[in-house]
Amino acid sequence: MTGGAGFIGANLCRRLAASVAIDDVVAFDDLSTGARANLDGVDAALVEASVLDRDALAATFEGSASIVHLAARPSVPRSLADPIASHHVNTTGTAYVLEAARAAGVPQVIVASSSSVYGATPELPKHEGLPTTPISPYAATKLATESYALAWAHSFELPVLAFRLFNVFGPLQPAGHAYAAAIPTFVSAALAGEPISVHGDGLQTRDFTFVDSVTAVISAAVERRVTERSPVNLAFGGRATLLDVIALLEEILGRPVVRVHTASRAGDVRDSQADQTHLRSLFPDIEPVSLKEGLERTVAWFRASHG
Repeated sequence: MTGGAGFIGANLCRRLAASVAIDDVVAFDDLSTGARANLDGVDAALVEASVLDRDALAATFEGSASIVHLAARPSVPRSLADPIASHHVNTTGTAYVLEAARAAGVPQVIVASSSSVYGATPELPKHEGLPTTPISPYAATKLATESYALAWAHSFELPVLAFRLFNVFGPLQPAGHAYAAAIPTFVSAALAGEPISVHGDGLQTRDFTFVDSVTAVISAAVERRVTERSPVNLAFGGRATLLDVIALLEEILGRPVVRVHTASRAGDVRDSQADQTHLRSLFPDIEPVSLKEGLERTVAWFRASHG
């Protein structure tokens, strides 16, 4: 698994390592955004290398039954600050992963795309047949990620599955840096008794998806060797504003939190919500964790890990 020491990757390693259907789990990660500590207590080997290292990819992929490609340079703001770095890791890195998987004869490659590929398309919920109109360099790289995977499937018969992830949150997601996602930033500030910074009016909507719901789907895809010749949304049709999330946090903490509104961020999509029809046709038995339960579990993890 590339990106195996990252937020989603380490949670997925933990689930796969606990599965009786999986023999060995290998996390391939350069630790640029992931952390070795994320894999503490997990029965997974760590290969510390970059997806731009073609020799390391080839050596690691040999004999693999499945590759889950999660490695990426995340964050819209980070891509605005350095679009070429995002291109190299997310786009060129994906091409290298696909080529290494093809050379090794890997029978399944799962790649992580993003809901950001829908961009400015106003229709809700977002279904996979909508036009893709990325409005940030990051979104463009994720469209390239899924496009390359599907092109390798059609051109070289490489079995792939491209998931469009929406706003994933949960334990191991870091806060406290310039490119941190909304929920860990909110939780960290609220627990510290600090004001929550909200970009814009806070009424922008997202399909927040708890990380365990995401790993349940990906694990099932690995175990059942699911592949598909078109992208698949990986979210369950929820829609909540940032202010809704803050209200739930206040309910969980049992006290109000102070919020400070700042300028909207460039490249941000106003509204996002997944059409889950395609996902449900492939994985009808998986029920997602609710937003409130996911927030409760995220708060509990922050309290346990941050003192």
